[in-house]
Amino acid sequence: MTPPRPAGSPALEDKAFLVLLVAVSLAFAWIVWPFFGAVLWGVILAIVFTPLYRRLLRSMRQRRTLAALATLVIILVLVILPLTLVTALLVQEGAGVYERIQSGEFDLGRYFQQAFNALPAWITSLLDRFELTNLGLVQERLSAALRKSSQFLAGQALNLGQNTLNFVLSSFVMLYLLFFLLRDGDALVECIRAAIPLDPEQLRTLASRFTGVIRATVKGTLVVAVVQGALGGLIFWLLGIHAPALWAALMALLSLLPAVGTGLVWLPVAIYLLATGATWQGIVLIAYGVLVIGLVDNVLRPILVGKDTRMPDYVVLISTLGGIAIFGINGFVIGPVIAAMFIAVWGMLSASRPGFKPVRPDIGAREE
Repeated sequence: MTPPRPAGSPALEDKAFLVLLVAVSLAFAWIVWPFFGAVLWGVILAIVFTPLYRRLLRSMRQRRTLAALATLVIILVLVILPLTLVTALLVQEGAGVYERIQSGEFDLGRYFQQAFNALPAWITSLLDRFELTNLGLVQERLSAALRKSSQFLAGQALNLGQNTLNFVLSSFVMLYLLFFLLRDGDALVECIRAAIPLDPEQLRTLASRFTGVIRATVKGTLVVAVVQGALGGLIFWLLGIHAPALWAALMALLSLLPAVGTGLVWLPVAIYLLATGATWQGIVLIAYGVLVIGLVDNVLRPILVGKDTRMPDYVVLISTLGGIAIFGINGFVIGPVIAAMFIAVWGMLSASRPGFKPVRPDIGAREE
């Protein structure tokens, strides 16, 4: 005969199970953490390419394994291999710049002196008023910054060879996980929805917001960054500016930040060209930057992102910078996703209150 349960045991069991659930979840996260980047990008790529997988699934008569393999091959050929080649080229060019600095072939101080000597008198007097005419100090700081940046890239070239095994292992984990996320993604989503104790309508809203922001960030921000970087690198190459791939990568990185953009790279270079007598090159670079590079964001982003997943530019900027500061390069996706979840959850709370009046979630976003 089973002894009777003491009073209040169901509540105690619930608390014990909750503690066990949290402990096991934290332990699992601790084990998976070394492959955080691989898991993150496996999930991101699965979300972005699920529509392609579903189209292939219909054309392949619902053969899920075959459709997932075909999607994986397309991702490998169109995304991963080109990105690996560009990264290798960038690291190699950065190492070359570092070698030129070390050998004295690339003298930043001399270029800075040439630009300063070509400035009009009113600009030099203005700089003098702000105590910016101490060329020795400015040259020293600029040279140190450039040397540190190129030294970092040179170090990455060395680490790339030393950490080949880790890179290959992480890539394998990402692709392996990506295959199963594509093939079994619908079943996994249903399991997650069943386990989360939220209202079904709230779950649908959060899931839609989560997937929408990830697709918008990758398809919109990343594609725009790649296009702007490629266009910037092209004009730098045509104008004979050294290390165009390095400049292209820097412009692509800065284009991730709204309200900042690639102008932080091409505009100072154009000013330097004008100040050193390369007048037509400077004019061409300014016209190209404004009319070609600058318009890419206004043309491509609305097409790729759309209205439903947009956030105010200041929210995107702050969340992107904060995400990168905390999570590194992965933060340019994580930051906006967290910001979008923040806005969505607080929007749900506001909607549940009596007398609620809807407010446009995209106030401050870019106009179409």
